Amino acid sequence: MNETLQYYIMAPATELIAVFFSLAYVVLAAHKNVWCWPAAIMSTLLYTFLFYEFYLWMDSILQVYYLVMAVYGWYCWRGTLISSNTVELPLKKYKVSSHIVAIISLSVVSVLLGYVMDNYTPTDFPYIDSLTTVFAIFATYLVTQKIVENWLYWVVIDVVSIAVYIEKGLVPTAFLFGFYTVFAVYGYWLWNKEFNHNNSAITTA
Repeated sequence: MNETLQYYIMAPATELIAVFFSLAYVVLAAHKNVWCWPAAIMSTLLYTFLFYEFYLWMDSILQVYYLVMAVYGWYCWRGTLISSNTVELPLKKYKVSSHIVAIISLSVVSVLLGYVMDNYTPTDFPYIDSLTTVFAIFATYLVTQKIVENWLYWVVIDVVSIAVYIEKGLVPTAFLFGFYTVFAVYGYWLWNKEFNHNNSAITTA
């Protein structure tokens, strides 16, 4: 039997189901479908326990945050009711200066958190795990607010995560993040195209 096929047959059902819902989330999110958030809720519940078992504790904690943000994102994306008409949350962009400040601030927090995780917990890859977690927290918030550049953050986060999951033997999840990387590029293209076409879109600080 092909080794790759055998691995997927023997892979824990929890991981495969989590991968399915995660794929559904990113595809639906790229197309601005509000049902991406229920899919996110299911995947985060499963990955919370999975990452904890594999000593990726920051990733496990991150899933709890994802769960909260999935509920919040679902609320934001449903639209605001104004005079019996539902007004959809518009796509927005941040200024370059805002992103520079965010990246510097998040990097500092990542190093400090990585130091704590490295010295006081048995977690693996403490600095990398902290880096992807901190930036993912910020990127997830950008998704809930429909900030176009969220996809660019995810490209970097996903590429770094692939190496970690391969090292930990979470091969289906590593493939999932490979798909995430490609789809994040597609998502950015799709959202940016719509933003440029939509004269009512807002540029925030």
